[in-house]
Amino acid sequence: MTRAGDKPAKFPLALDRVAPKAKRADVATLRPQRPLQEAAEDAMRRAAPTGLGLDSAGVRARMVARLRADGLHCEPVLAALASVPRHAFVDTALIAQAYEDTSLPIGLGQTISKPSVVGRMIELMLRGHDRLGRVLEIGTGCGYQAALLSQLATSVVSIERLKPLHDKARTLLQPLRRTNLRLVYGDGRIGHAPNAPYDAIIAAAGGDDIPTAWLEQLAVGGRLVAPMQSASGRGQVLMVVDRTESAWIRNVHEAVHFVPLKSGVA
Repeated sequence: MTRAGDKPAKFPLALDRVAPKAKRADVATLRPQRPLQEAAEDAMRRAAPTGLGLDSAGVRARMVARLRADGLHCEPVLAALASVPRHAFVDTALIAQAYEDTSLPIGLGQTISKPSVVGRMIELMLRGHDRLGRVLEIGTGCGYQAALLSQLATSVVSIERLKPLHDKARTLLQPLRRTNLRLVYGDGRIGHAPNAPYDAIIAAAGGDDIPTAWLEQLAVGGRLVAPMQSASGRGQVLMVVDRTESAWIRNVHEAVHFVPLKSGVA
């Protein structure tokens, strides 16, 4: 309460009106609230640096370095592997393994292939060149290989017989906005004649032999790479088929393990 004749106190009070002068040294200075913009900028500085997660180019670069050390030396393929985020095509429960050289289940009994195998097959298709022309992919799966191919080809048609996987791949590929990539729901064993002939055909499933439709849809001068049961019956091998004016020339490469090739749609 003020006494008669005293002037009313003005606010805010000076510090010497809050505590006696003798105790000034014991009084902590009160800091006003910082401007919101300043606080936001400081929070951004305290946030974890970008580039440390699975979206980091450095994570993919380390995968590429391992693949290079293991013998994959095709630079266009390595560049594509360094560019496409494999973790975006892997189920959440397995995302920690996205950049390991291993195949992973994607549902419905199908898998996303090992990066080394995908890289090797595309390397065989390139034949030392930097680019591919028109490509037909048999077995879209989750869309990872299609994304890689779209980095290297003029155009890609990718066909999938399982509707849930076809829809899943469409969703996963949409953020990449690859205008040269077309997804088709259909029977991969019969290929896709409307866009034939193709300069290259690649299959992500293996059967006892190469379907006749694939051979017929391969352009003269084109190359087909697919897993196939070996003549010895000891499992699958990579089969490379080159089409000439008068024949299809086959060459057997290393052993692989792919899901079986099936007919029809589901």
